[in-house]
Amino acid sequence: MEMVLPVANATAAALARVSAMFNAPLARAVVFGIHIDGHLVVEGLLIAAILFQLSRKSYKPPKKPLTEREVDELCDEWQPEPLCPPIKDGARIEAPTLESAAGPHTTVDGKEVVNFASANYLGLIGNEKILDSCIGSVEKYGVGSCGPRGFYGTIDVHLDCETKIAKFLGTQDSILYSYGISTIFSVIPAFCKKGDIIVADEGVHWAVQNGLQLSRSTVVYFKHNDMASLASTLEKLTHGNKRTEKIRRYIVVEAIYQNSGQIAPLDEIVRLKEKYRFRVILEESHSFGVLGKSGRGLAEHYGVPIEKIDIITAGMGNALATDGGFCTGSIRVVDHQRLSSSGYVFSASLPPYLASAAISAVDHLEENPSVLANLRSNITLLHKELSDVQGLEIASNILSPIVFLKLKTSTGSSVADLELLEVISEKVLKEDSVFIAATKRSSLDKCRLPVGIRLFVSAGHTESDILKVSESLKRVAASVL
Repeated sequence: MEMVLPVANATAAALARVSAMFNAPLARAVVFGIHIDGHLVVEGLLIAAILFQLSRKSYKPPKKPLTEREVDELCDEWQPEPLCPPIKDGARIEAPTLESAAGPHTTVDGKEVVNFASANYLGLIGNEKILDSCIGSVEKYGVGSCGPRGFYGTIDVHLDCETKIAKFLGTQDSILYSYGISTIFSVIPAFCKKGDIIVADEGVHWAVQNGLQLSRSTVVYFKHNDMASLASTLEKLTHGNKRTEKIRRYIVVEAIYQNSGQIAPLDEIVRLKEKYRFRVILEESHSFGVLGKSGRGLAEHYGVPIEKIDIITAGMGNALATDGGFCTGSIRVVDHQRLSSSGYVFSASLPPYLASAAISAVDHLEENPSVLANLRSNITLLHKELSDVQGLEIASNILSPIVFLKLKTSTGSSVADLELLEVISEKVLKEDSVFIAATKRSSLDKCRLPVGIRLFVSAGHTESDILKVSESLKRVAASVL
């Protein structure tokens, strides 16, 4: 206590002395009649000091150039970021190389094989009339057009092909694209914009997915080919939502799904479209020239008037055995794309000989409707022969030219499933000279449907071809699964 008391007294005396200083006459001033206390002077000095420090230039050490040795050392130490990530072993694609036309029989790596890996549905690859039309077109127009359609790349054969397709399908007009896969992912963003709503099947293939992403629309997926799920989704989006009534709304589906071989129930889709006031975009790359009494596609197959479908797209590289694609519908729909669709506006136009081939292929289909009966007969026979393959089951529709085989019991991993299916495909090719393909998907593909083996049936296949692939798959699947 004796030590604490003097310290307390000294502190109190110091505080009293400071207080006296601020309250002394010298610490007070009158400016324009206003009394200024000492603490205001101190605060003013502090503010002036802060402003002075803020106004000073930051200190910069003097620049000293690096020596050549230091520059070399830094360059040796620098490691650039890789341009792309390393490719994993499982992601490497070593596809067999075809050395002849991709017909029902072809040559792969020097060996003749039966081909079930090419979507040559009508067997038109190598058709003499189509080849003659291509030769005549090349002699007349040359190979390429050397310009987009809007910049001197439009040739009369393009207009003839557009007219031919529109007349064949019973639509008002059509428009040609120079690359099949770019058709759908150019068409979707041409009509669907940010703020619009798109309801799409979860099983759509990558090109459709890309179009959905490029549109920047709000995308909602429904369960694969499940009309109850579609109806529920449409009801949730529209019920009591006045905002939805004022924006554009679309349903996007494939006629025949590339990832499953299933056929979309167009009659039910149209009913729901009209009930909830949506527009329909239908992708028909695998149904055009295949479904319907005369090959006119899904609308003919279900007896739905073509005008009830707002937008139809298709690639011409399957049934027509050429390349490019088209979109068809009303004149308004087609004309909008001539200024708003990137794949049409900015791409060099379809080579004239491919347009001539498409015209000849449609002519052949009209003149030889029996080719569809041959195709359906082959599909039916293949379904029958593959109905009891050990460890595999058919997931596709009986009318689909894509016969899709998937594992009866999944391993629980799509990667492991795919490895098994690839082993089967490789053994079938190596041991029995039958060319089939597993559904290898890119890392960009967001489809989550089961992987499988896709067999593309052609009207050009013979009964012995069907029996050969069936027997080979049964034997190999029994040894692998």
